[in-house]
Amino acid sequence: MLEYQRYGRNKNTVVNRTYINSGEYRRKFDKITQNDYINRILYLKAKEMLFHRSGTLLEDMYWIDGNTGKIVASALNEKVTEEINYTKSIFNAINRRNNLITLHTHPNSMPPSMADFNSCFEHNYASCFVICHDGTIYQYISNQKVPSTLQYLYLQDFLKITHNERNAQIMALEKIKKSYDINFREVI
Repeated sequence: MLEYQRYGRNKNTVVNRTYINSGEYRRKFDKITQNDYINRILYLKAKEMLFHRSGTLLEDMYWIDGNTGKIVASALNEKVTEEINYTKSIFNAINRRNNLITLHTHPNSMPPSMADFNSCFEHNYASCFVICHDGTIYQYISNQKVPSTLQYLYLQDFLKITHNERNAQIMALEKIKKSYDINFREVI
């Protein structure tokens, strides 16, 4: 039986393994940082997380030292959908570290949330990436806390215009970054 046909699998979040294993997807990581070794680690961990969580609404996350490529911490056994639990051991591993790069999955293939931006700011991450199940990658950074309800408020307005949640979220983030010190881009 094919993986996506197994009982309990969420067909909307099944990863296209052919695309994720393709040169086109790998090339997205080639210039993601200025360090080829780090780029390779990010690519390998992205693939690992996508294949692990294919067909689920559960997320995985890695914290990677941006200087060495060493895995500082990981959350690979999450039980709550669309959420990463910062355990005590994760806090201890990332505390007072500079130049951390984060990489986490978004099963519904949406751009970063305000919770993602605020976590990036609170932990002073150097760079953050959302790895989407559809193969989209978003890079984001935050130098300021943003009210968590702001994205939702703008999203409601933009949904009336575009009728597409992903586009409405991107439009909301574009509007927020005009007033707050955040930034994001799709990695192509």
